[in-house]
Amino acid sequence: MLGKVTGLTRAGKLSEATAAIQQQLSGSAGRVPAARKSGSSSAAAPLGDLFRSRSPGAVRRPTARNRSAESPGNGFTREAYASPTGTRHYKLFLPSGFEGRQLPLIVMLHGCKQDPDDFATGTRMNVVAQESGAIVMYPAQAPRSNAYKCWNWFQPADQRRGSGEPELLAAMTRQVMSSQPVDPERVYIAGMSAGGAMATIMGREYPDLFAAVGVHSGLPPGAAHDVQSAFAAMKNGAIGVPGEAVPVNADPGGAPVIVFHGDQDRTVNPSNGAQIIGMHVGATEKREEGMANGRAYTRCVIRSGQRGVRAEHWRLRGADHAWSGGSELGSYTDAEGPDASREMMRFFLEHPLKARA
Repeated sequence: MLGKVTGLTRAGKLSEATAAIQQQLSGSAGRVPAARKSGSSSAAAPLGDLFRSRSPGAVRRPTARNRSAESPGNGFTREAYASPTGTRHYKLFLPSGFEGRQLPLIVMLHGCKQDPDDFATGTRMNVVAQESGAIVMYPAQAPRSNAYKCWNWFQPADQRRGSGEPELLAAMTRQVMSSQPVDPERVYIAGMSAGGAMATIMGREYPDLFAAVGVHSGLPPGAAHDVQSAFAAMKNGAIGVPGEAVPVNADPGGAPVIVFHGDQDRTVNPSNGAQIIGMHVGATEKREEGMANGRAYTRCVIRSGQRGVRAEHWRLRGADHAWSGGSELGSYTDAEGPDASREMMRFFLEHPLKARA
């Protein structure tokens, strides 16, 4: 399949190449889906279908009535950021009972075909934030930027500081920091799938802004530079992709990271989680086997010399492409397993920005 995609790409038949990729990973047989019309927002939009979990029990679409059941309604508002390319929307959660204090800020990047409400419901991050006293921002990908609402982690222009979506997300984060009582030493970013891939880029490109990164079922920065390499990285892992190999044990100087990945993920190869961890130089300080909510896991803690804990890797046994310990009222969630939201919050609060000085 990869050879076919390569041939189509080299021949300049990009729409056919993306359609072939969509057919392969969506599991359809004998029919090539119609290619996107020219002039749409993103040439790689069919990647949205590649991020679709094929575990029937892991994906549920919440209804408008039950979306708020797992996340506090009070203090969850729709906001806007005006950029040169137009207005971008986001949802903002403000916890109650913490007036007069500077609070941590968590930026949450949804996956393909998700939105802020769905992501907040599925991850229960607002519930955790209320308990911990944290502000949560959920940027919404604009359909004009990607028809499947994926963050464009595979586009070179969207992988660099001061360019494309990284600069947009940094600017949106700074707006919230200026308008809300945010502690600038405790600003964090996390994401699922395509959102997780973009979160790793933000941690690498803006380590002065984000104190730590949370990634669930994502990919390392630099994993791809177009549709073809994105497909290869998702299927086989980032290492070994021609021209885009990720240097393991080459510390990029980015933010500390906590990674969750199911070892049966059929959408994003689990080796991507290991490769994110491998980018942080250090030695395994602790390795533990455990069980949480019916799911076995392995947790490795990586320490880097005098810099303290740099990374945590949670490998979830038998889990597919879904947020661990999430609510079944959201999409791409798995009720079994460690509570990824609570563990990310715990990791974040252990890593203020000044600790890296």
